[in-house]
Amino acid sequence: MENYLENSDFIQVREILDKSGKIIISTHTNPDGDAIGASLALFLYLKKRGFVVTVIIPDPYPEFLAWMPGAKEIKVFESDQERCKELIGESDLIVCVDFNNLSRLNELQTEVRNSGSGKVLIDHHLNPADEFDYKISFNKISSTSEMVYDFIGESGYRHLIDKEIAECLYTGIATDTGSFSYSCNYVKTYLITAELFRLGIDGEHIHRLIYDTYSESRLRLLGYAVSDGLIVLPEYHTAYIVLTKDDLIRFNYEVGDTEGVVNYALSIRDINLAALFMERDDQVKVSFRSKGNFSVDRLAREHFGGGGHRNASGANCFMTLTETVESFLKLLPEFRISLKNVYND
Repeated sequence: MENYLENSDFIQVREILDKSGKIIISTHTNPDGDAIGASLALFLYLKKRGFVVTVIIPDPYPEFLAWMPGAKEIKVFESDQERCKELIGESDLIVCVDFNNLSRLNELQTEVRNSGSGKVLIDHHLNPADEFDYKISFNKISSTSEMVYDFIGESGYRHLIDKEIAECLYTGIATDTGSFSYSCNYVKTYLITAELFRLGIDGEHIHRLIYDTYSESRLRLLGYAVSDGLIVLPEYHTAYIVLTKDDLIRFNYEVGDTEGVVNYALSIRDINLAALFMERDDQVKVSFRSKGNFSVDRLAREHFGGGGHRNASGANCFMTLTETVESFLKLLPEFRISLKNVYND
């Protein structure tokens, strides 16, 4: 893989970072394992270098990530707005991790946009916006956590990566590759992972902390999603799951409970496109997954105002649940042929 840092603003970011006193790290709404892993790894690294640094996220992270080193120090804008605004106002630099557009910060975006602080992007998603002062962006890499590993190493501080930082990085890499089942066809990903194991991480234990901590209600919600919420459209090689607000209430939904649910729809034989539509108070959260060369990033970006990766993307829609699903279904005839031939060049 090419050295993407040579084609980025890496040198400028390293220089401006060294001149900063107070740094904010932020990541996208509904943060996942890579968002939290990359943010906390960067946070712990910068603290070791003596910076005053704070992680601020728009809304709560899933409970299955609460064990991570540094997680208890994360500030949630949704529940502590005044303090977060104060910290952003005092900052010299804001590092935006694992998202490509400030709109992914939801309500937090106003504070970040209006801040006079420099804004740095470290991200691996497609189509980064032109609203950052400096960008380290490369979409052919497994995860933003892998990029943070490279950033620390190329900055000359690889020796500061300890077991706790390694645990955060491994969590990000493992979750954003589906436990090394996709987006991981690069030797470098495994070489970095090997280095993290040399630092003493316990991959088996981390896997259990992430995946073997289901509540009973989460497991029952999963069962309901695949038994009652699943619709299969074999003529379009498509399957989707619908969860209403009442469904979520019935199964005592908590943040993170639907993580990975959409992958069950994609696991059906001959299904090449999967979607999850989840009704919230004022919007519908949509998750897309695909196989082969069918781009759900393009689908999400052009039709639902979202985006992500070629085979994994999402969006937040402000239509009703019914309208959102109907919009999706109307698109399928247009994609019939491409969904049938996802492995053709």
